[in-house]
Amino acid sequence: MVNRKELHPESSPRAAFGYRVRSLREARGWSQEELAEETEYSGQHISAIETGRKPPTLTFARRLDTVLGTGGGPESFEREFYEMRRGSLLEGFPEYVDREGRATEIRVFEVGIIPGLLQTPEYAQVLANSAVRRGAITPKQAEERVALVADRQKALVRPRPPMVFVIMDESCIRRPIGGPAVMDGQLARLIEFAELPNTQLQVAPYEIGERRTFDRAVNLLMLPDRSVVCYAESHAQGHLDRETTSVQPMLTAYHQLQAESLSQAATVAMISKLRKGTP
Repeated sequence: MVNRKELHPESSPRAAFGYRVRSLREARGWSQEELAEETEYSGQHISAIETGRKPPTLTFARRLDTVLGTGGGPESFEREFYEMRRGSLLEGFPEYVDREGRATEIRVFEVGIIPGLLQTPEYAQVLANSAVRRGAITPKQAEERVALVADRQKALVRPRPPMVFVIMDESCIRRPIGGPAVMDGQLARLIEFAELPNTQLQVAPYEIGERRTFDRAVNLLMLPDRSVVCYAESHAQGHLDRETTSVQPMLTAYHQLQAESLSQAATVAMISKLRKGTP
């Protein structure tokens, strides 16, 4: 008989996730290879997940829910995935990301850094490494943060992608992160984003002054049922709001900010000048 590694689900959230995958797989009488075929992953991947050697991704968790019939409830693997990340993510953000992956329209405003949906892997890694040096998160949480950025960006290339509206304060593109090479790659990524058929990119320039309607990052989602949710955060906490009476004014303020911001053409021109070293 092939050696069977004993699992200890109490040792870590990752181990608990792997233990549950193995338990449900064996309850169906499936081998690792059979589960791999159903989920369209490799047998080696299933083994690494079950033994805790590899962290699950959001995509894999959702695939498990589809194959094993665990989706849509408190026992879903997707929910467990988000629970694993609560140590490195602000309250409310996991729930926001869940809805972001299903949204028909996404509206983002950001101050100081490039929004996660538009970050290059290098830019995201620099931010995560910085948080580790400050002692805000662990190296493992930094790894998970960068992986989550990549998972979120898959929403932009799904078969029926959402419309994505992004407004960045001018500080986002002028604040140097990670050195010239990282910033140049990031600015190039912004220009590529602006060229997509389902996107709109704008910079809110410094000169609009008090006409900037937000003082902090704001995310607004329109869901398939036409409802709108808002997620906003401070340094210490995040808040997901579903109440129409409070979300609607945020949507109005976003539209007002769009009117004050540079056009997409002027935004791309500003970014191109920065890449050339022109103020």
